This record gives sequence, C-alpha cells and structure tokens, in this order.
Amino acid sequence: QVQLVESGGGWVQAGGSLRLSCAASGRTFSSSTVAWFRQAPGKEREFVAAITWSGTYTYYADSVKGRFTISRDRAKNTVYLQMDSLKPEDTAVYYCAAVPAGAYNDPRYNYWGQGTQVTVSS
Repeated sequence: QVQLVESGGGWVQAGGSLRLSCAASGRTFSSSTVAWFRQAPGKEREFVAAITWSGTYTYYADSVKGRFTISRDRAKNTVYLQMDSLKPEDTAVYYCAAVPAGAYNDPRYNYWGQGTQVTVSS
C-alpha cells in the first residue's frame, strides 16, 4: 500500500516559480516510477513529468520541457516538481502518482495523491 500527499501548491504570478512535493509512505514507492499529472477545469488529466525509481531517467510533456524539473530524494521518500517560468495555462490541480500500470505517461497508475491547486495569474 502506498499513500501519497502533495504539497506546495498556491498562487503565483506569471513568470514565477513553485515547488511541489509528493511525500509517500510504503516501500513500494521507493522502487516505483513516479509521475506528476495535472487537470484543469473542463479538461482531461494530462501527463506532466515522470522519474524512474533510481532517478536516472526523467520524462516531460512538451508543454513543460525546459521549465519544470522533476527530482526525487529516496532517503526522504519524496518526489519534487520544480516549476519555473510559470504561465497562466499551467493553472490546474496537480496530482502525484505512483506504481504505473502502463507507460510512464499513461494515467493508469495504481496510487494517487489528493492533488494540490496551482494558480498562475497573468
């Protein structure tokens, strides 16, 4: 069993930065690919970034490449999403997910956090 708790969301002006955290309990988390997804009002949940269990490989959606950085601290069982140069279109609820059932960008993950709101104003 894995429990995920996101934090770090909030309000920021365009061009600003936020860092999201995903703290996990459960041994499975440390050996799992972990991803961030987001969902804006009226839109489907979309892939943002993922990181393999070792941290060796990272993957990003084209829309955030070069602006967002995913990382993990295995000692703290935490995954981070550093978001820089934020745009109004980044406004969404951001979710952390672990233990994928498919590819890293496939939303069929087994465990999800409750989400954290990110609002970027123009």
